[in-house]
Amino acid sequence: MTPERWARLDAVLALRQPDLTVFAENLHKPRNFSAMVRNCDAVGINKMHVVADDDDVRCHWNTSQGAEKWMRIQTHHNAEDACTHLKSSGFQLVAAHLGDATRDYRDIDYTRPTALVLGTELFGVSTITLAYVDQQIRIPMMGVSQSLNVSVACAVVLYEAQRQRQAAGLYQRCRLNDETLRRQRFEWLHPVLADYCQRHGLEYPALDEAGELREPMPKAEPGS
Repeated sequence: MTPERWARLDAVLALRQPDLTVFAENLHKPRNFSAMVRNCDAVGINKMHVVADDDDVRCHWNTSQGAEKWMRIQTHHNAEDACTHLKSSGFQLVAAHLGDATRDYRDIDYTRPTALVLGTELFGVSTITLAYVDQQIRIPMMGVSQSLNVSVACAVVLYEAQRQRQAAGLYQRCRLNDETLRRQRFEWLHPVLADYCQRHGLEYPALDEAGELREPMPKAEPGS
């Protein structure tokens, strides 16, 4: 572990926004999902929420979670579970959706805890999810097409959220709690050891100031 890598990862963690997220509902195209993961990482989102509508997509998302190792991805069994979880956690749900009751995406206050909701490429956000949504938003279009690719729409809205949050000073200090910061440091710096601990239900060992293990790795019980 070099001091430069340690400093770089810590600097990224210090910009993470625990109260900004994306909820992706039943996306069908793997490339769109992967692009959205990169969008989220770019603006400092720490965790995405997803609902997969079939086993093939769910398998791809699990694979992407391993490849996109900087983003936490929480899967939910259905839209109701995801929306209930987000609402109970204090998030306003803002859906990018082609409907009659929409507001310009720039008129929303994204300094509040916000979950951007994005639906399928063809049909948008489901009626089930819309029942939980606080605001529906639109991106003004000046051409013949009336919508953007879902991953592009995601990026447009997230960069407006980033702009507002920067102006409000929300990127000026680390906003992750101590336990999340400790665990995520370990997972980013030592992914193989973190996977071992997770598979065997072991606590992560403490790290020293250089990011190396301060204590021996715990050993799994036989058969665990």
